[in-house]
Amino acid sequence: MTQYERMINGLLYDPLDQEVIKDQVCWQNRLWEFNQLRPADYDAKTAYMKEVFAECGDGNYIELPFHANWGGHNTHWGSGIYANSNLTLVDDGHIYIGDKVMFGPNVTVVTAAHPVEPGLRARGLQYNKDVYIGENAWIGAGAVILPGVHIGRNAVIGAGSIVTADIPDNSVAVGNPCRVMREAGQRDREFFFKNERIDWENL
Repeated sequence: MTQYERMINGLLYDPLDQEVIKDQVCWQNRLWEFNQLRPADYDAKTAYMKEVFAECGDGNYIELPFHANWGGHNTHWGSGIYANSNLTLVDDGHIYIGDKVMFGPNVTVVTAAHPVEPGLRARGLQYNKDVYIGENAWIGAGAVILPGVHIGRNAVIGAGSIVTADIPDNSVAVGNPCRVMREAGQRDREFFFKNERIDWENL
């Protein structure tokens, strides 16, 4: 089995293998070009996402700069996704993002990790575990999502949280490590911020 085959199968592999590097650099070069686009270059941004991402729906928007180990090539985007500036996708493994997900600024989603065993780590070996983010989730500013994590539909991840374990649907989760604080419920249909009511009749 080649190092590239080991990589795509979630096994320990050498990320500096020449076959792996050759493929990765191609996508990194495309990403560099993407990050030179102007804010109003909507069509060019959309073209990049459609051409480079593994899957890409419609109506997605990324505030530049955007960082990704493989240029986003191993990411699967639904539709209506908004990513604020400095979204970092360590997409050595696959990242699946559902419809209408929102990312605050400076969010990091990580699929890559290194073994704890010091001899293996000294050899630079790595492994990747896919990340899944369910539709309509909101990932707060500065949150970090670690390898293998599944975030449920409609979940809210508080700003600055470090997500080390799965988060269920319809949950508000915060902290380091990120823990479920409560279920989204009736109060959230009445108030949008502290004690400020939602003016449903005007929306």
